[in-house]
Order: sequence, then structure tokens, then C-alpha cells
Amino acid sequence: MNRKAIPYTAAALCAFAGNSLFTRLALGRTTIDATTFSAVRLAAGAGTLLLATLVRRRGAFRLSGSWLSGAVLFLYTVPFSFAYLSLTAGTGALILVGCVQVTMMLAALAAGERPHVLQWLGLGLAIAGLVYLVLPGLAAPPLFGSLSMALAGIAWGFYSLRGRGAPNPLDQTTSNFVRALPFVVVSVLVVRSHVHVDRNGVLLGLACGALTSGLGYVLWYAAVKGLTATRAALVQLPAPILTGAGGVLFLGEPISRRLLLSALVVLGGIALSLTGREQA
Repeated sequence: MNRKAIPYTAAALCAFAGNSLFTRLALGRTTIDATTFSAVRLAAGAGTLLLATLVRRRGAFRLSGSWLSGAVLFLYTVPFSFAYLSLTAGTGALILVGCVQVTMMLAALAAGERPHVLQWLGLGLAIAGLVYLVLPGLAAPPLFGSLSMALAGIAWGFYSLRGRGAPNPLDQTTSNFVRALPFVVVSVLVVRSHVHVDRNGVLLGLACGALTSGLGYVLWYAAVKGLTATRAALVQLPAPILTGAGGVLFLGEPISRRLLLSALVVLGGIALSLTGREQA
């Protein structure tokens, strides 16, 4: 891994965990609805990044990126919020990262990267761990929440891949947030009869958008510039551990046996994939 990418990656992983904790706290303990929380989050991220860009560019800003990147960011943000209406922080993070892994590894194959056989085994092990987590049963997470988070994970995988060619992470991320705003505004208008807002929910959305989303995604785009698609997928694996620990410490969430075993299998698969990467 490029040494310059290490601190960016570490900071981005902490931001990813913060996203899950802020979202779970807002949607589990306030009355704000998932769509409005997503809108506040994206608006706060766009505002913070625009301010940072204008200060850095001395008042100048030119919209870059593409509408596709904005749409993919929206398709990650809204299902992510809906998933945390029913999932614990750790479970949601594990499903998210697992689906990111599969998406980015398949994209790496399509781009011509040829994983080592150990990477294939690790990927299969990680998928098996996710399948075990969501199998029907008393301890299985809710199906709607799991599917919503899977969709968010696929979208985040594509969003990360699109960031690998970003010449300027700050400008690119700012533009993506700005372009995502029309999509989320339309979604709020569509569900306006079900909108619920409270002060604590809005404050958590502002914090999530400005800190762990806006600034966190700039750090992530700076990190992925120095990573292959395969490596960018694999380095996100510690995020569920950080999120699960935060859920226990700050939200008082329990750790089920199924979640613990699934996490061990998924993370073991990731470790095997990393070993395969070094072998390759």
C-alpha cells in the first residue's frame, strides 16, 4: 500500500464507523424519519465541503464530477438510513462492508485484475459469513433492513471505484454531494406526508453530514487514489469491528453469538484475501 494512503485510510475508517453510530442513534432514539435524516446529512455535507472549497479556492468553485456519482451517493445514503431503522450498528456495518467487498472484487476482475487463489478463497469465506448472518432464524437481522444495507453496500462499492481516478478529492467529493441534493429533495417531497423532524435528529444529521460523511469521504477519496480496486475493498474490513465496538460502548447494543461468529468468518476471509494479495 502507498504509505501516503495509510493515514487517510485510518481516518476514513473511523469516519465510516461514526456514520453508522450517528445514523443508528438518530433513527433508533429520535423521531426523525429516514428520508429526512438522509436529506439533512447530505445537505450538511454539501454545505461543509462547499465552505471548505471556497476558503481553499478563495471564493472560486467549479462543479466537477458527474451526475452519476451524485446518484450513486444518493443510492448509498438513503438505503443506509432505512437499514438502521432495524439493524444494530455492528450488524449493519458487517452487511455493508461485505457487500462492498463483493462489488469491488467483481469490478477488479472486470478491469483485468487477477486475484490470487487465496483471495478467491477469502472472498468465498466472507460471503459465506454474510449468508450465515442473514439466514432465517430467531437471531437473524430483519430482512428489509438487511436488503437495504446490501443495496447501500453495492452503491458504496461503485462510489469508491469512481473515486480512484479523482484528481482532487475535495473538489470531487464536494461536487458529488452537491449533485446528490436534487435526488434527496425529490425523495423528501415524495414521502412528505410521512416526514417527522425533531431537534436531536437534525443535530445528529448535521454532525453525521459535516464530519463523518463530508470530511470523511474526502479522506477516503484521497486514500483510494493510492489503492488498487482489490486493496481498496479489503482495507475497509476493519470498519465493522470499529462500529461494533462503538455500538457496544456508546449505544449499549448487545453482541449476539450469530453476529460474533459471522464477523469472525467475514474478517477471516478478508485476512485470507490480504494474504493472497501479498502472495500475488
